[in-house]
Amino acid sequence: MSTSPDLIAELPELARAIKAWGLELGFADVRIADVDLAHLEAGLQAWLDAGCHGEMDYMASHGMKRARPAELVPGTVRAIVARMDYLPHSRADDWRAQERRRHEDPDAAVVSVYARGRDYHKVLRNRLQSLAERIQGAIGPFGYRAFTDSAPVMELPLAEKAGLGWRGKHTLLLSRSAGSTFFIGEILVDIPLPVDPPTGRHCGGCSACIDACPTGAILGPGRLDARRCISYLTIELKGSIPEEFRPLIGNRIYGCDDCQVVCPWNKFAQRAQIADFDERNGLGEGDLVTLFGWEEEEFNRRMEGSPIRRIGHERWLRNLAVGLGNAAVAKRGDEHILAALRARSAHPSELVREHVAWALARHVQ
Repeated sequence: MSTSPDLIAELPELARAIKAWGLELGFADVRIADVDLAHLEAGLQAWLDAGCHGEMDYMASHGMKRARPAELVPGTVRAIVARMDYLPHSRADDWRAQERRRHEDPDAAVVSVYARGRDYHKVLRNRLQSLAERIQGAIGPFGYRAFTDSAPVMELPLAEKAGLGWRGKHTLLLSRSAGSTFFIGEILVDIPLPVDPPTGRHCGGCSACIDACPTGAILGPGRLDARRCISYLTIELKGSIPEEFRPLIGNRIYGCDDCQVVCPWNKFAQRAQIADFDERNGLGEGDLVTLFGWEEEEFNRRMEGSPIRRIGHERWLRNLAVGLGNAAVAKRGDEHILAALRARSAHPSELVREHVAWALARHVQ
């Protein structure tokens, strides 16, 4: 946009107003960053060249545009980056201990905490759009585009530059006041707003997240091989889950929170300020046999508005079959589990049949 001298003088006050409006819309923090990410291009290219993105072709399809926001949205000079907490109110004060108990229960179907409520893409995008419209109402038309995990944008580096937190050794963003249980969204704008300083990094010598990763996906501080990550295997991977990883997945049927559960900073995790992220359909307490019994119509109905629906019923059954196979460690030959698996042994999907056969074999070995 054409920035008049009068507007330039008003930019600090506009930045303060934007942050206040963001809080009114349910964001927990709003900050501003420049969009120079050139220093990350070599690392991004090396990560892609090593194939660490697996089947996530969208990570590579836009080339270095991911590190060049001004190429994605011409005219961009700043990113307004917002944080929204998602920890459901149904989680106990010591929610990490609550999650550990779920991991240790062979009957439990563990869904990543972020996915138990409404799809965050819709929630954040709508509120970011409302924030942009509020800005437009104050200053008139300007160039902008709102995103949340929906475009080739390096969101976490922008959030780190803006001072929302720092990249932990697990690559997630960490906040000293909120841990890592939050979503991030941004508005790329053509307004030269004053930027906020970064916070610095505060992981110190801790390696809890690296040590806790069930599949060894965190290769070292800030180095993640997505092909080994349970979130990738249960959400992004479309085909068969490699057998070497199936026993390591345990009872995690959609995503994985292990690196967050062990992180000391998550004792400061904040409850969601809005009801959208309340747990739905009992996903915080579900069991493997019950969820495996959902037919496609029930899955689609219950998962309406949930991020889980995008994997579809076939992959839902695939993931649950792996969990039921792993229950054999503690409950070998359990008749309820065997009956559930046998009921799906002739499923029309070859993908489901393969994982059911593997699970049954685990129970009769």
